Amino acid sequence: MSNYNLNDTIAAISTSIGESGIGIVRISGKDALTIADKIFVSKDRKKPSMFRTYTTHYGWIVDGPQSIVHSPQINNKKQWTVDRGQSTEVIDEVILTVMRAPKSYTKEDIVEINCHGGVVALRRVLDLVLENGCRLAQPGEFTKRAFINGRIDLAQAEAVLDIIRAKTDLALKIGMEQLKGVLSQELNKIRQGLLGILSTLEANIDFPEEESGPLSLEVLLKKLENIHKKLKDILGASGRARIFREGINVVICGKPNVGKSSLLNALLRQERSIVTPLAGTTRDTIEEVIDIKGIPIRVVDTAGIIEPRDLVEKKAVQRSKRHIDLADLVILLFDGSKRLTEDDEVLIRKLKKKTTVAVINKIDLKQNIQRRKILRIFRYVVDISAKKFTNIKLFEDTIADLVYNGQVSSAEPMFLSNLRHIEAMQKAGKLILEATQGLDNKLPIEFIAQDIKEALTYLDEVLGKSFSEDLLDKIFSEFCIGK
Repeated sequence: MSNYNLNDTIAAISTSIGESGIGIVRISGKDALTIADKIFVSKDRKKPSMFRTYTTHYGWIVDGPQSIVHSPQINNKKQWTVDRGQSTEVIDEVILTVMRAPKSYTKEDIVEINCHGGVVALRRVLDLVLENGCRLAQPGEFTKRAFINGRIDLAQAEAVLDIIRAKTDLALKIGMEQLKGVLSQELNKIRQGLLGILSTLEANIDFPEEESGPLSLEVLLKKLENIHKKLKDILGASGRARIFREGINVVICGKPNVGKSSLLNALLRQERSIVTPLAGTTRDTIEEVIDIKGIPIRVVDTAGIIEPRDLVEKKAVQRSKRHIDLADLVILLFDGSKRLTEDDEVLIRKLKKKTTVAVINKIDLKQNIQRRKILRIFRYVVDISAKKFTNIKLFEDTIADLVYNGQVSSAEPMFLSNLRHIEAMQKAGKLILEATQGLDNKLPIEFIAQDIKEALTYLDEVLGKSFSEDLLDKIFSEFCIGK
């Protein structure tokens, strides 16, 4: 992304490609309004460069000389249409929005053209915009300009991607908190505290004769300890936050015909998997994402683990076992109406050391399973009827409790979920701890100052106060082109 000019005027389709009611072509840069003047004909005969900021206007995108004509009154209303001259082609009927710098997403002039959502209409409008002086935006370039132009910091820019990728309401809330700058505000407070300590240390280095004595070092030590505790608290919430953001991998396994597909359908509240009385209906894995208490759960319904009868079943069983090995959590399903079989025993032995919830299904039928044996082996055991939807909520609560060890909380004031942020803050925290220990052990203050300087560089990386072009390229390459 570094091989282009950020002063160019850029454009891209900012909505998903496909059939929809509306599609948006976004233009940003110093020539955005000039380009819009060339291709947009408004009903009121004004050009976009004359429009006030934050206004929307009805009209047409045209390719060729622009003009509009007044048609006869129809139903007592004046009708305006585009003059279709020999060299003028009407591309689409649109709503055009103007947002002038600096109060726009990129802090540049922005024009957004709301077109009909068809692929052809959007492509034709975008091609026309590009022909008239725009460059196609690179992935994430609109957000990158918002960062470069100072509207948001780097942590906030990355939160935009978290919002786009959010799979649950809680993940969306986390992204919105970071976009609002909650994390950035706390890190800036920590940064200012470190700068104050560094200033005092450097003054002592430069003017030792004015050193205020041991008491000042005790005050600095207390300040460093408080800063380290604050960083530790923020990092402490990062594990749960990453689960909210990325989710966990859950595998439903068991021998054939115990109700794995029925359980998946119950969790989804819809029929996703085919359910029949015949064993072995599921011949391959089926994957879905489910929101359980704000946790994105990537559920895999596997084929029954049995001695395969043919090559297809062999492949399906191999794939099931591979998913089990990679799972964060395994749901082992039993048929409560039948006694344990050797196939059940094989799975029990395999999953003894795996984080597992044992689920006894079909409690609506007469129970014959050896319940005590299952209770002796597994800590978490839930009785359900997937078919009757009995205890499904209890099962979901059990998963949430297991994921968070009973400490589920959706009201944390701060979330740190980005791996880059976590690694940088861990390094900063380690350096602050070393500075604290060094100060406590009366090491030369030059060493303390150096630790604090290095800690500040890691905080600055999170906030984007210092960055490399390679880092920006890596971050914004994950965005879609229109954002």
